[in-house]
Formats: sequence, structure tokens, C-alpha cells
Amino acid sequence: QVQVVESGGGLVQAGGSLRLSCTASGLNFGDVNMGWFRQAPGKEREGVACITWNGRLTFYGDSVKGRFTISRDVAKNTMYLQVNSLKPEDTAMYYCVADPRVGICFGVVWNRAANYKHWGQGTQVTVSS
Repeated sequence: QVQVVESGGGLVQAGGSLRLSCTASGLNFGDVNMGWFRQAPGKEREGVACITWNGRLTFYGDSVKGRFTISRDVAKNTMYLQVNSLKPEDTAMYYCVADPRVGICFGVVWNRAANYKHWGQGTQVTVSS
């Protein structure tokens, strides 16, 4: 049984930072593409970032480029999202996703939520102004 679990969310002031973490059990972590989506109340789900199974490619949403960094530590079976220079508009539930299929985290399809098979329950990030 696959289980994806996020952690690290919280309340932070604008300009602050957080590090979100995600683990995926029931999968061979080294073979899995992983990423983050977020959804704010009343808004559509938005792709934040993804990282390929080997860590060689990363993709970011335009709104977070230069501020967020996705990475993975195979030894710890953990994927991270370092979020810096947070803005109130970054307030959302952040979901970790995982999928072992080739081509999921790539090109123009990386931010298609329907492509990712495994989702976590989410971790809330709230940025105060």
C-alpha cells in the first residue's frame, strides 16, 4: 500500500521560510517522480514543482521560480520543498505527489494534477502579511 505523507507546514510571516518534507512508502523511492501541488480556498489546484526520479530534472511554476527549491535525499527516502521569501499569496494547502511512470515530471505536462497517481493529505502553509 502506497502512503505519501507531508510535513513542515505552518504559519509564517511574509518574507519568511519553511521547509516542507514528503516521504513515500510502498514505492521504490529511487524510482519515483515526485512533486508538489497547492490549492488555496476558492482557487484551482496549482503545480508548484516536480523532480524526476533521478533528481536530474526539476520544474517550477512561474509564481515560485527563484523562491522555491525542490530536492530529494534518496538515503532518507525524503523529498523536500524549501520555500523562501514567502508571500501571502503562497497561502494554501500543499500536497505531495508521487508517480513512477516515465514522463510524468517533464516538459509541458509536469503540472497536470491528473497525471499523478499518489497524493498525500496535505500540509497547510499560511503566510501572514
